[in-house]
Amino acid sequence: MHFPVREGLFMRARAFNRAVDGVSFNINPGETLGLVGESGCGKSTLGRCITRLYEPTGGSIHFAGQDITRMPSRALRPLRQDIQMIFQDPMESLNARHTVGDILEEPFLVHRIGDRLWRRKRVAELLNTVGLPARSATRFPFEFSGGQRQRIGIARAIALNPKLVICDEPVSALDVSIQSQILNLLVDLQREFNLAYLFIAHDLAVVKHVSDRVAIMYLGKIVETAPSETIYHAASHPYTQSLIAAIPVPDPHRKAQREVLRGDVPSPINPPDGCSFHPRCPRAEPRCGATEPALLALDEQHFAACHLVARNG
Repeated sequence: MHFPVREGLFMRARAFNRAVDGVSFNINPGETLGLVGESGCGKSTLGRCITRLYEPTGGSIHFAGQDITRMPSRALRPLRQDIQMIFQDPMESLNARHTVGDILEEPFLVHRIGDRLWRRKRVAELLNTVGLPARSATRFPFEFSGGQRQRIGIARAIALNPKLVICDEPVSALDVSIQSQILNLLVDLQREFNLAYLFIAHDLAVVKHVSDRVAIMYLGKIVETAPSETIYHAASHPYTQSLIAAIPVPDPHRKAQREVLRGDVPSPINPPDGCSFHPRCPRAEPRCGATEPALLALDEQHFAACHLVARNG
């Protein structure tokens, strides 16, 4: 996904913001893929491309055996029941002028499912599923706390029994005490409805207990992907290792060994040559700035894009 940067009197595209560049992965039914990286690395853009909220610049998106990349809106509408999204800010994603009942009923109206009595009954069931009383249907979003609003957003996302849910940092705007409740709710719903999740976050600690596999993203590219346990105990890419080292250690007597990254994240409009991480990498070599590393297999499920890892392997 490359966004044009327009300048001048005629607003011509002078450059492109390479928000997502050469990313490829798959998600299996009932699986959670955690997508982790710093703010601005392209995680949310990737999620919006999958849901076709953005029209991708290139590449292809396949869902359940169908190529949906250029599928027209009319043909895509039935598939939208199977691909839903939970947004980061529950207040901004809920219509403040509508009651909760109207918000949860809207997906059924759009897809012409059920009569009015059935829809009201279904709304009550959805509220009960996410841990809210049925009487919440008559209230407005501003009458709820942040955690309760996110529960409403989750109820809306699962209303049409989707197969894939894009979770765009669903707990980052919530208090720490509420985050675990929402994460546990998502895990319970996955088990009950066999949902597949793309769980987007900027904190590895958040996705540790909910992800089957983890993909690490940096400057629009995936630099490492592996099963969750492998990422946390045998990370190979220097960027992944720095993210893990930044996780707080809940022990005042244990001193964490942290490798502080130098510099800032480069601009995706003018990314560095070679490995995009090399200007900040503490172990960078001359070849890192000259040639871009490929995402190579370290074993059947572990992939990393790093010259040093490839050499050591």
